[in-house]
Order: sequence, then structure tokens, then C-alpha cells
Amino acid sequence: MKGKNIKMNDSLSPTYEELYFRGVHKTSLVDFPGEVCTTLFCGGCNFRCPWCHNADLVLRPQVLPIFPAKEVIKLLERRRHLVEAVCVTGGEPTLSKGLEDFLVQLKNKGFKVKLDTNGTQPGVLARLLEKNLLDYVAMDIKAPPEKYDLLAGTKVEMTALLESIKILKNSPIAYEFRTTVVPTLITLEDLKAIGKWLLGARCFVLQPFKASSSLIDMTLAQLPPCPEELLTKAASYLRYYFMKVEVRN
Repeated sequence: MKGKNIKMNDSLSPTYEELYFRGVHKTSLVDFPGEVCTTLFCGGCNFRCPWCHNADLVLRPQVLPIFPAKEVIKLLERRRHLVEAVCVTGGEPTLSKGLEDFLVQLKNKGFKVKLDTNGTQPGVLARLLEKNLLDYVAMDIKAPPEKYDLLAGTKVEMTALLESIKILKNSPIAYEFRTTVVPTLITLEDLKAIGKWLLGARCFVLQPFKASSSLIDMTLAQLPPCPEELLTKAASYLRYYFMKVEVRN
């Protein structure tokens, strides 16, 4: 069923025809909780997280294939009998020109939409929520505030993150905050500090780091797997701070 028709307010805003993706995963069972979705990857990011497993998307998006948004919409319509939800991830999607208009197209066709974001563009996030273009948001929390620059690999404007956190905590839609637990970089004490920082949020997800051949910092590929004991202990502790805590492998 198609939703209520949504229009762009600003005729000067970038259109979805200016947007292109650098990767398409046609069918995912894990990227959108409770939904079978198609996952779309935006190129480019303003973070340089050393454990990021999408190094090409972040550092060298130009070496990856181009998937114009116009063609992606045609693909989604052809596969509508299989998939009725879309996850837009990255990279950092909120940096992409034409994203809002693309989401308008999706919602007008009745697709559910999940956005993955690092929270650095609260104005974009607020606008997308105000226009009812999102059904689910996952915001990555890299570290407690005092370690954020180190774990994000760049200087981070914390006021922007705080605003995005506030926006989501006050939003009626489904959302989650999530942290990748990287051995030697994220400790149990760090996770406790994150819990206190995000106190009262609805959902927090712990994700164990997994080494790959496409990390931004390949020295981390030698790290051992994240200890199961750490995840279990952290989840038990964090339940005091969040309505729901998950460990997602």
C-alpha cells in the first residue's frame, strides 16, 4: 500500500536524480530489524574510524561501481513482491545530495525506510523525521565523549552528536544507538560511560568487531575476536540504562 503523497517543499533542493549509490545489496535479513530489505550504500564519510570495514566506500568511493538512484528505484519496483523495505547506509548517507528527494520517492511508493548515520548532521536528521521519511534510525556511537576523536579518526563536533541524540530520544519512531566493541580500543568502562551518557534511550546494540580485508586500519585485522564474556557482562550492566539491550553478531 502506498503512503500519503509527499512533496519536496524547496524547488531548489537537490533531486534524487543527482544521487547515486556505490553499492546495492538486493536482499538483507539483518540490516533492518524485523524486515527483509534492500541495502543501499552511499559513498563518502566524514569519519575515519580505524575499524571501519568499508574502506573503499569511505576513502575511495570513486573506484566502486555507480548505481544511479533513478535505476535503483526501478530495481526496487521490480522486486517489490520480495522486498518492501530499504536500508540506506554508507559511508555517511546524510552527506549525500538528493537523499531527501530519494526518500520522498520511496515513501510515496510505500517502502519502509531505515537510515544508518553517525549523527553529525542533526539538521538533516531532523528534517527527514519532520517529513515522516524514516521508519527506523540506527545511530552509531563510537565511544564515550572523551575518546570520540580517537575512535572516529578525526576531530568531532560533539554538539552535533548531542543534538542528534536528543532528536532521536524525543522521536516517536523506532531507533537504536549502537557501538562496535573493538578489542583494545573499547573497554567495559567505556561501555559503562556510554550507558550513563545515553541514559533512558529505548534501544542500545552491542556489535562485536570482526576483522576483514577491507579495514581502514589494516593493523586491526590481527586483533582477536571480541570476547563473549565482555559482551555478556556489558549487556548485563547496560540494562540499567536502556529499555532494551541487544548483542548483535
